[in-house]
Amino acid sequence: MRSTVADLAERLFAAIERGDAGAVEALWDDEVLVWKSAEPEDQTKKRALRVIFWFMDTTTERRYEILDRQYFDGGFVQQHVLHATGRNGGSISMRVCIVIKVGGNGLISRIDEYFDPAAIAPLLDSTN
Repeated sequence: MRSTVADLAERLFAAIERGDAGAVEALWDDEVLVWKSAEPEDQTKKRALRVIFWFMDTTTERRYEILDRQYFDGGFVQQHVLHATGRNGGSISMRVCIVIKVGGNGLISRIDEYFDPAAIAPLLDSTN
């Protein structure tokens, strides 16, 4: 299972870096639940994908600087710095901790993501 989880992790972050929305969606189970520290409730797949698609559309470049990745039975936890450049000229280097659980079908079944929501502000600011 660890090799499946490791492969999924590599494919997920590579797909986001290259802005491949279809590849990201294909890695998520239809019943996936996503929690972000910026929002009080779990999000369904449809809502969570809207957020990630917005992020990919709002940015011209995305790069993950992996600080640590630890595997556990059925998933992994990762610390990274997300570097991105916005279409508005703003840029971010946002520190994130993410916990991803993988179901028996090899797809992502749960995501818990911890970050400071204020760190994304430069992508929202149209005055940059």
